[in-house]
Amino acid sequence: MSESNNYEKLALVSSDSEKAQEALRSLERMHDWVPLEEADCAVVLGGDGFMLHVLHQMLDTGRVLPVYGMNLGTVGFLMNRNRGGAKMLDRVNEAKPFTINPLRMQAFDQMGEEHNLCAINEVSLLRETRQTAKIEVSVNDKVRIEELVCDGVLVATPAGSTAYNLSANGPILPLDSKLLALTPISAFRPRRWSGAVLPDRSSIQFRIREPAKRPVSVVADQKELRDVAEVHIAICRDTPLTLLFDRGHALDERIAAEQFMV
Repeated sequence: MSESNNYEKLALVSSDSEKAQEALRSLERMHDWVPLEEADCAVVLGGDGFMLHVLHQMLDTGRVLPVYGMNLGTVGFLMNRNRGGAKMLDRVNEAKPFTINPLRMQAFDQMGEEHNLCAINEVSLLRETRQTAKIEVSVNDKVRIEELVCDGVLVATPAGSTAYNLSANGPILPLDSKLLALTPISAFRPRRWSGAVLPDRSSIQFRIREPAKRPVSVVADQKELRDVAEVHIAICRDTPLTLLFDRGHALDERIAAEQFMV
C-alpha cells in the first residue's frame, strides 16, 4: 500500500477565467479553506500558465508549498483532471508528489546590469528584430559552439521539455532523468546541429555576438528581459517545488506518453 500525504490546511487559488471562477464558487462551499499564508498545501484552479504564475509567486515570496492543480484551462499538462470538489482533502492526500527543481538564470544586459530570474519550464533566448541572432554557446565554461546563427536557443527542464522545447523539435526528457535539453530555435549555422542533452549538473553560458546590431531578449517562463549581452543558466537546488498528481495521471507517465503521440 502506497504512503499517503498528511496535509491538513488547504488554500484555494483560482485564475480569473470564467470556468475557474465557477469552480471556485462551487469548491468554496465544500471545504474549510485557509489563507495561503496559513496553508500547508495549495489547490490551484486554472491552466498551466496560471500554475506557473502561482509557483513563481511562491518562489518570489520564499514560501513554497506543495500544489495540487485542477485543470480549468486548455492543455493542463501540470494539472489534474477536474473531477469536482468532493473529498478534496482525500484527493490531495492520496496524490503522488513529484519534486522538480527550477532553473536559475543570471543575465547581464548591454549596460552591464545583472538580472536574476528563475524558470520552471525553460529559459529562451530570442532575436528581437529581423536580424538573425549570433550566440556563442558554452557548457561548463568550455566553448562548444563559437557562433550559433539562429532565431534563438533554449534550455528546458524535464518538466518543461514537452512545452516550447518540444515545439522547437527538442527531446522529451523523463522527469527523473536528471537531464537538461539545450535546443536551438531555427538554427541556420551550424545547419545540422539539432541540440544537446546535458546532465542537470551542467552550467550553460550564452554570449551574444554583435548585441547592438543583433539584439536578443531572454525569457524565463513568463518573464522577459530585453537587450541581453550574456546569460548563465544552472539548476537551482535551494528551492525544490512539489507538484501533486492523482495516481495513474502523474507527470512522469504523461511525459512518457507524450513520446508516442502522433
